[in-house]
Amino acid sequence: MEEYIKLSERLTVEAGRRCIEVPWMPGIDEDMRKWSYFMILEHNVIVNRAITATVLQLVRGETLSGLAKIDPKKDVMPSTSAGDSQILLFADSVRQHLHAVRDVKRLRGTKTAPHPVFGAFDAHQWNCMFAFHLGLHLRQARYVLARASSA
Repeated sequence: MEEYIKLSERLTVEAGRRCIEVPWMPGIDEDMRKWSYFMILEHNVIVNRAITATVLQLVRGETLSGLAKIDPKKDVMPSTSAGDSQILLFADSVRQHLHAVRDVKRLRGTKTAPHPVFGAFDAHQWNCMFAFHLGLHLRQARYVLARASSA
């Protein structure tokens, strides 16, 4: 989270809204390659909240519902009007996840839920996916920021 926030501090609102096409990157789907920095943050907020809900529902043995039940091709796409409000929303989504899992006694061996690419994950694997996903988009965010700021 810290690096995303530090990157945000070097950014004007105009640069943060500028869509930049990135080259092919592992984990960045074709329809995700031309986003602004703020769109990347909004996408991460959506996915962060979905993963948090998924982890908690799996820990409780529930059937996935609400934020945990999303279409990974439609429901995770940011709006083209994403703005600097995404910075705080992003930071809050990370803090909320950390707070939510802090006191969970057992993440391994819970019910599972399908990941759209990697198969069935238990709560532990979904929790690991939280950081992994942020890492994928951090490479994209660095690239976008470097080009958006110099344009």
